[in-house]
Amino acid sequence: MNVVLATSNKGKVREIIELLHDRQVHPYTDLIEGFEIVEDGSTFQENALIKARAVYAALGDENAVVIADDSGISVDALGGEPGIYSARYGGENATDRDNLLKLVEALKAKSLHTSPAHYTAAIAIVSREGESCVHGWMHGDVITELRGENGFGYDPIFIPSGHSQTLGELSNDIKKGLSHRSKALELAKILIDQIKYLRAYAGSAATK
Repeated sequence: MNVVLATSNKGKVREIIELLHDRQVHPYTDLIEGFEIVEDGSTFQENALIKARAVYAALGDENAVVIADDSGISVDALGGEPGIYSARYGGENATDRDNLLKLVEALKAKSLHTSPAHYTAAIAIVSREGESCVHGWMHGDVITELRGENGFGYDPIFIPSGHSQTLGELSNDIKKGLSHRSKALELAKILIDQIKYLRAYAGSAATK
């Protein structure tokens, strides 16, 4: 059973493949040509489902199990921004650094050097068995000083609760235990294994 990732973001692909190391997974762009998906949902869950549905339909393979991640950071002092717009906070074609610097400047404009914040990850699973979505969260604080080069996105300015280093400074092993995405993926793996079990059961029943 192939698990297909509905993303072309290299950072997310690398992280998800590492976290699902015991499953066979492929970015969808290894199987078909990449295409634009309009993420016009109002929540992380809606956008994750939009992406998973679009890739599942484009693959044209009823045996595929497609997972899609929609995630972002919400900063208390900014009224929850950037939220679902985290990947394009600095503009439509913004880079990770553009987004990061805009958030830093937004905090500085309020004469702030830190604020409570949290990451959200919604992971949608679409297959012939149906649709589902699971979530994971990571709480902490953002700062206006960029620290560390490990990771991607807003990692250099996010300090997880209980730690003094940013995600950009922490080792990958520590980050895996804290990550909002890893928490959501642990739940997603349970659902993927259920699909695998259901298919195996249906196959054995059909041969009897």
